[in-house]
Amino acid sequence: MKSPRLARILLAAVALAAPVAPVSSSAEDWPQFRGHNGCGISSGKPLPVEFSAEKKVLWRAKLGDGVGAPVIVNGKVFSTAMVGEQKCGVFCHEAATGKLLWRQDLATGALPRITPPNSHASSTPAADAERVYLYFSTLGLVALDAASGKEVWRHALLKPAYLMDWGAAGSPILYGGMVIFCQDDDLNPYVLAVDAKTGNQRWKTPRPEMLAGYALPVICDAGGRTDLIVAGSGKLKGYDPATGLERWTCNTLVRTIMTSPVVQDGIIYLAVQSYGDATRTLKFALLEWLDTNQDGKLSRDEMPKEFLERFDISDKNKNGVIDPDELDTAFQHPGNMAGGGNIIQAIRGGGTGDVTKTHVLFNLDHKTPSNLSSPLLYNHRLYVVKSGGLSSCYDARDGKTLWERTRLGNFGDYYASPVAADGKVFIAGRNGFIVVLQDGPELKVLAKNDLGEEIIATPAIADGRLFVRTRESLICIANEAK
Repeated sequence: MKSPRLARILLAAVALAAPVAPVSSSAEDWPQFRGHNGCGISSGKPLPVEFSAEKKVLWRAKLGDGVGAPVIVNGKVFSTAMVGEQKCGVFCHEAATGKLLWRQDLATGALPRITPPNSHASSTPAADAERVYLYFSTLGLVALDAASGKEVWRHALLKPAYLMDWGAAGSPILYGGMVIFCQDDDLNPYVLAVDAKTGNQRWKTPRPEMLAGYALPVICDAGGRTDLIVAGSGKLKGYDPATGLERWTCNTLVRTIMTSPVVQDGIIYLAVQSYGDATRTLKFALLEWLDTNQDGKLSRDEMPKEFLERFDISDKNKNGVIDPDELDTAFQHPGNMAGGGNIIQAIRGGGTGDVTKTHVLFNLDHKTPSNLSSPLLYNHRLYVVKSGGLSSCYDARDGKTLWERTRLGNFGDYYASPVAADGKVFIAGRNGFIVVLQDGPELKVLAKNDLGEEIIATPAIADGRLFVRTRESLICIANEAK
């Protein structure tokens, strides 16, 4: 039986991860996952502190199963849901009223294996004034007209493969007239860029050292240039966004990266937990997930068929099984045997080549980061939350602990990443409660609000409205609600 503990790992990209670069839109837009460049911060109007499933609800729309977050551009909210066994719906609502402006259904074909609580509608779209861009595992990248929902182009991609059946959860970003998408799976990891108008490929860069993960790109301006930053197994890398060529690497990360970096003033911040510790690679996770007969080794008949070639490579003594002494390095790239652990890091951008020894500003080994929920950097404070409702906060300038593993008063799992506005931090739990904190050097809980529905997706903020994508619905919360 597959482990519930490992099942909880699979939605990092939903909660974590999908940072994106600025696009041409107003400051009150939230054009991709966690808003502009994935920062998770709105500089707009105040939001309600106290609300519920009825109180301060401006409107509510029934969508269908999904865990991708909504995005907002030019007063329109775009979201996705599974609306049939092999059908993904894309919705466009008027942000002020909830009026459905259009809906486009996409036939998905046969769907791959996936582990709950993930959904096949897991990707967060990105949008600009002209188009909305989305990713779906069996369709690739798709662009729809923002005004009508009509399909503009489609760019087919290889279907991702996950050794432990986590399922896809990647989201596109926009930068420089391009749609940029990273697919770190267990077979063919890569990052690519396509033209936003046509869908034609601009460049594609393989990432063969990476294992499955869901950290998506952010943009970093440092050292007089702009870099595309992508976190992955063991390594944080900077690429030329125009060409996809690698500029630098910092080899200080852990094995599985499901949370996403945040960037401020040329510094990249990461907070992530990965299964095991620095001396353990995939051994224990693989056995817990795939060793169906519990004999302490893996046989060919326990493997998904798409991984049989990798199995044969990992079976170094060719006895037909991956023995315990082979498990430590099974399925990993020989040049990147990253282990597990907990890290909170600040890395200066703008480097060249291997910056491992030159650009790490601090590297904290605390048991505080989540393997799912990305950090929030707000007013020089780095907020993190993890399962159990444990919150920690650090001074981003020097890594000093402000508070550590302190309970928020809402026990449970956390997939969504914190977002902030008007000096408040909003933290959504899977159980449907959203805890509101006062931003500051001490933990101060202002409210705990019950929306009554499961929340996996990270909320979005635009124009003084909080948009919460629950498992089945989209809820708009605002002070203007009557």
